[in-house]
Amino acid sequence: MKRSWINAIMGDARELIARHGFVLPPFANWTPEDFTTRKDAARHVIDARCGWDITDYGAGDFDRMGLFLFTLRNGRLTDLKTGRGMCYAEKLLISRQDQLSPMHTHLLKAEDIINRGGATLVVELFGSDDQGGFAEDQGGTVMCDGVHRAFAPGEKLRLQPGESVTLMPGDWHAFWGEGGDVLIGEVSTVNDDETDNIFRDPIGRFAQVDEDVPPTHLLVSDYATNLQ
Repeated sequence: MKRSWINAIMGDARELIARHGFVLPPFANWTPEDFTTRKDAARHVIDARCGWDITDYGAGDFDRMGLFLFTLRNGRLTDLKTGRGMCYAEKLLISRQDQLSPMHTHLLKAEDIINRGGATLVVELFGSDDQGGFAEDQGGTVMCDGVHRAFAPGEKLRLQPGESVTLMPGDWHAFWGEGGDVLIGEVSTVNDDETDNIFRDPIGRFAQVDEDVPPTHLLVSDYATNLQ
């Protein structure tokens, strides 16, 4: 993805988020220079990979397959392993109309996916085989706003604003906006995008960036090269 396009997507996302009454935290406004001068004080933000995250999953066609994310807060894996402390994470996502976030599951993360506003959020679901792999012939059960709901293989949940689904490790899922763009909330256990995203097809989690212009803000995937 060209950096100029990433910068433009950030601007569009700010406008959509603001229209729905959400305000991003102060570090959303930091420039790359701000991160450099504050990196000692902001060590948790950097190490937890909080901030801007825009991906085309390495496919080079963001409008068809991609996702905007902003990690608002993220806990520590060490706390999760001990079962106490900062064991949670929170994100805002934007799924554009007909923009696919491809089929995947997680090894550790349980998550609530919440339609915070906009159009309909479609979530396609499959179950797992005995080894936790994708199973095209398996359904399962999820919770939708605290109510158990059985799903058939490939069933599509259609979540309206305010509705949510709880996904556990082994619940294979893909999602997209239907009828327009959707602002999504994600509340989960600690998030590890480096190792805990298991995709059905062999795709990448992060975009490859063509640095045609300087970044307005760093992506979380920039931290390792820019701030360590």
